[in-house]
Amino acid sequence: MPVKGKNPGQTYIQSYLQLLQTNPLQTKMVTSGTLSALQELLASLIAGDKKHGSYLTPRVPMMAIYGAFISAPLGHLLINILQRAFKGRTSTRAKILQILVSNFIVSPIQNVVYLASMAVIAGARKKENVKAMVRTGFFPVMKVSWITSPLALAFAQKFLPEHAWVPFFNLIGFIIGTYVNALTKKKRMAALEKKKHGKDSYHQKDSYYSKSDYR
Repeated sequence: MPVKGKNPGQTYIQSYLQLLQTNPLQTKMVTSGTLSALQELLASLIAGDKKHGSYLTPRVPMMAIYGAFISAPLGHLLINILQRAFKGRTSTRAKILQILVSNFIVSPIQNVVYLASMAVIAGARKKENVKAMVRTGFFPVMKVSWITSPLALAFAQKFLPEHAWVPFFNLIGFIIGTYVNALTKKKRMAALEKKKHGKDSYHQKDSYYSKSDYR
C-alpha cells in the first residue's frame, strides 16, 4: 500500500516532487541539510566515533548548515545552468557532452567548495590551511566524482524529471559520503589508538629504566 502524502490521493513521493516544482530551492535546502546532518551522524555510529559519550557531535548541526545554505543553493544554481544549456537537446551526442561538462566544470566547482567547507568545519581558520586541504583532497574526491557522476547523470537523463535531479544527486552523495566519512573516522581513530599505545609503551619503558637507576 502506498504511503499517503499531505494531499488526498498523493503519496509522499508525489507530494515531494510537487514541492520541488512549487518551492524548488527551499525544498532542496531542507533535503540537503537533513541528508548532510544524517550523513555525519550515521558515519559516527558506523565508526563508533563518540565525543563526550554521544554521537551527536557539534559537526552534525554544522553539516546541516553546510548542506542547507551552501551545498543546496550551489547545486541548484549549477544544475539549472547545465539544464538550460542543454534544454531541448536530446541526441546521444548532447547527452554525452552534458556528462562531460558536468564532470569537468560542475563537479570541480562543487568539490572545491565542499573541501573548503569541510576544512572550516574541521577547524581551519587561516586561508593557507583551507587551500592546503583543498589541494590535498581535490584529486581523490574528483576520482570518486568521475566514477559516480557519469552513471548518476546518465540515470537522471533517462529516468528522472529535471526538477528531481539535485535531490537525486544529493542522495547518491549521501550514500557515498556516509561510507567515505565512516571509513575516514575509523582510520583516524585507529591512528590515534596506535599513537596512544606507542606513547604508553614509551612511558612504560621510560618508567622501567627510571626505576632501574634507583635500585
